[in-house]
Amino acid sequence: MRALGVQTGDGTLVGVALIGWPTVWAFDGGDTAEVLALATDGTSDASGVLLGAVWPLVREMGYRCLIAYTRIDDPGTDLWDAGFRVVPRPIGWHTRSRAGDVARVLWAIRDAGGRR
Repeated sequence: MRALGVQTGDGTLVGVALIGWPTVWAFDGGDTAEVLALATDGTSDASGVLLGAVWPLVREMGYRCLIAYTRIDDPGTDLWDAGFRVVPRPIGWHTRSRAGDVARVLWAIRDAGGRR
């Protein structure tokens, strides 16, 4: 697992992202990493900066795909701006989260040669 942080010019931490292996076994083929968590204090552009930094990091680590989830009611603007795109629901995809009855959207960014 990796963690990234973003801070202001005075060194105040305003956001963090945790990156690790996919939580769904179907995506755990060795070439995919997942944004497991992303949190900010609301500072403008903090999540965008984090998402923009995560993809180059995981590519350098040898991953060819990075996935993330949002709630169905989250537009995913920062993910879109960072190059992620919505993945159509694969066969057998179950959109309900384990933490309740909340539908999710799967996003991915991948190398041109990525398999997923």
